Amino acid sequence: MDPKKILFVVIDGVSDRPIEGKTPLDSASTPNLDYLAKVGINGIMDTIAPGIRPGSDTSHLALFGYDPFECYSGRGPIEAAGAGIKLEDGDLAFRVNFGTVEGKGSVFDKIVVDRRAGRIDDTDDLVEAVRKIDLSSFGIDFVFERGSGHRGAIVFRGINVSDRVSDTDPKEMGLKVKKAKPLDESEEAKITAEAINYFMEESHKILEEHPKNHERGKKGLLKANVLLLRGGGKVRKVQPFEEKFGMRLAFITGTTLIKGIGKFIGADLIEVKGATGNKNTNLKGKFEAAITALDSHDVVLLHIKAADEFGHDGDFDGKMEFIQRVDDEAEILKELDFSKVCLIVTADHSTPIKARDHTADPVPVTIVHEGVRVDEIDRFSELIAYKGGLCRIRGVDLLNIALDLTNRAKKFGA
Repeated sequence: MDPKKILFVVIDGVSDRPIEGKTPLDSASTPNLDYLAKVGINGIMDTIAPGIRPGSDTSHLALFGYDPFECYSGRGPIEAAGAGIKLEDGDLAFRVNFGTVEGKGSVFDKIVVDRRAGRIDDTDDLVEAVRKIDLSSFGIDFVFERGSGHRGAIVFRGINVSDRVSDTDPKEMGLKVKKAKPLDESEEAKITAEAINYFMEESHKILEEHPKNHERGKKGLLKANVLLLRGGGKVRKVQPFEEKFGMRLAFITGTTLIKGIGKFIGADLIEVKGATGNKNTNLKGKFEAAITALDSHDVVLLHIKAADEFGHDGDFDGKMEFIQRVDDEAEILKELDFSKVCLIVTADHSTPIKARDHTADPVPVTIVHEGVRVDEIDRFSELIAYKGGLCRIRGVDLLNIALDLTNRAKKFGA
């Protein structure tokens, strides 16, 4: 192994707000993560800035040295890249959720009763059926691919496509599906909104009558009978990570969005059998792959998703138990040679149980490397990390700190 590698372990949404003084992380039994906190330096981190609620996309951009205020144009293009869609200039990309609607009339008259269709995870047949929709009368074509679980991505392309249109996802249950609206007076925005609304109606008809959804209904499962589009935007080109920092980067993740971030900044994506974006992910395989990847890459991201999903679901015990599973597999990290590897354990944002969404609460961060100023923190917990020697930092600071510790940083000034 070459000297001075950097390993990021990002436990998505792991931190929380206390409920009766406790959080899932602080309540969990985490002897291995606690050991790393004890031998490292600790602090809290605002992945974007204090008071700014981070998305997983913007926060990961920041963690790898990219200012999201400069290079972010929406989650859609990143999700599309992660789903394997080759983006072209002028493309408009959206994130897609398979959801469930009920009611009568058009799709826009119906109420969203579940934005994830019961977290359906077998959507290949549904995706294939929707691909038959024809938008040529609008001068527009589309590419639709499934993502992980209930997620997907869609790209609209053509001479009439504009990114100045609104989403169709109401983003809350109990509300009607939204119509796409033009956000300026251009003819392209008007045509794009009309094409999206036609697509919404046609896809709903196809999905509602699809045999898979009839079968789900018979089993008492929620139908995946609507596509909810959000995060629309056009991709902005950025300087690849290796060109920007002179280091080879690898991502290990089962989540489409994070794969998209990796592709966006030029990381190698390392696939692990059984790696998913949910609680059933192959944690052991992902940890082992991350250690192995340090032989061939300078910087490695190991991204672990499910704690975030438990936060969104408001499941305190589920989140706590998953954190304990992560800790069990994290024992392998104690075997690293910290004279050659800088280990960073952190999160991309908080997903509190009561909020059921991302919040701006700072996340804990632990850095273990030879020569760090070890502090008095002895537990990996968002409730005490603020007492550590790192104090409070921003996401864009983290890579710079690691570069300095591994003697890769360049002097600023004479």
